[in-house]
Amino acid sequence: MVQEEARGEVVAGGTPREKKLNFFQRIALFIRQVFAELRKVVTPTRQELVKFTAVVLGFVVVMMALVYGLDLLFTWVVQAVFGVPN
Repeated sequence: MVQEEARGEVVAGGTPREKKLNFFQRIALFIRQVFAELRKVVTPTRQELVKFTAVVLGFVVVMMALVYGLDLLFTWVVQAVFGVPN
């Protein structure tokens, strides 16, 4: 673990520390790191959100069509190979 110079926070990587943090210190460190990461989060604009949603929905529709097409193909192959029981 390496201490970050600005705040003295412990970050991953580097040389191992001599003293291991106790349970409560590790929880406090985790919470500080969570808040530090949350400060980095950028909320998308409404236009970006609509664009991302459209991309995801488009991808889902394409994948549904692909799976449906493969299902029809495999059904046709199985019926052609094994025949339809009467």
